[in-house]
Amino acid sequence: MKKVLVTGATGGMGAAICKLLIKKGYKVYGIDYRECQEIDGLEFYSCDVTDSDAIEDVFEKIEKSAEKLDAIVHTAGIYDLDSLVEMDEKRFKRIFDINLFGVYRINKEFMPLLSRGSRIIITSSELAPLDPLPFTGIYGITKAALEKYAFSLRMETNLLGIPVSIIRPGAVKTGLLNVSTDALDRFVENTELYKCNASRFKGIVDSVESKNVPAEVIGETVLKALTDKVPQFVYNVNRNPLLRILNALPQRMQVAVIGLILKS
Repeated sequence: MKKVLVTGATGGMGAAICKLLIKKGYKVYGIDYRECQEIDGLEFYSCDVTDSDAIEDVFEKIEKSAEKLDAIVHTAGIYDLDSLVEMDEKRFKRIFDINLFGVYRINKEFMPLLSRGSRIIITSSELAPLDPLPFTGIYGITKAALEKYAFSLRMETNLLGIPVSIIRPGAVKTGLLNVSTDALDRFVENTELYKCNASRFKGIVDSVESKNVPAEVIGETVLKALTDKVPQFVYNVNRNPLLRILNALPQRMQVAVIGLILKS
């Protein structure tokens, strides 16, 4: 029986991945800072990916149970939206601590349980390779850094026979959409620099996120990344055509277009 560790196991994507892998005969170990939902067959451990001591403690428990892992699947992460010149430093650092350093900590701690043929799968974002839109910059920056980390890790672990893949979901029907809406509403209410611009931007975001896919689609993509004989480095899911068209423009034109749309 193949054994997989899934971070963010109680979130929408994480739970969908756990359920599918268990259904397909995998032994799944899940970690999350939130309480576990009822997922039959999941061996769950409460753990915050920003807490190195907690990660070490969970590693010792999983090591005793599993002895080895065939894959680590990263879905733990947070979304935030704000002005880069208005958000406070604590929030700025926190999203990096979870979205980037959390992945680094888990991989570093659990590396001894991986061997040739094991796989590392990291959930990124459709926004990662794109030029950031205004106010989503902090999220896009962390995911872009995560992808650079993933590629660098792939270059190293490939020498050990451990491929690294990233999954870039577009809008997915999970609790993260509610988080996105809440963050946007909070920003529109609190910003002092972008009052009119923010209200118009809210309409754009609502339109983009309305074209979402079920979390189970991400589960199927993870399963593909686990079973492909030669796994791809990037698996794209639900790419938004408007974002792709905008990103295809020269950067000066992108700035001009956004300026026309959001101009107060």
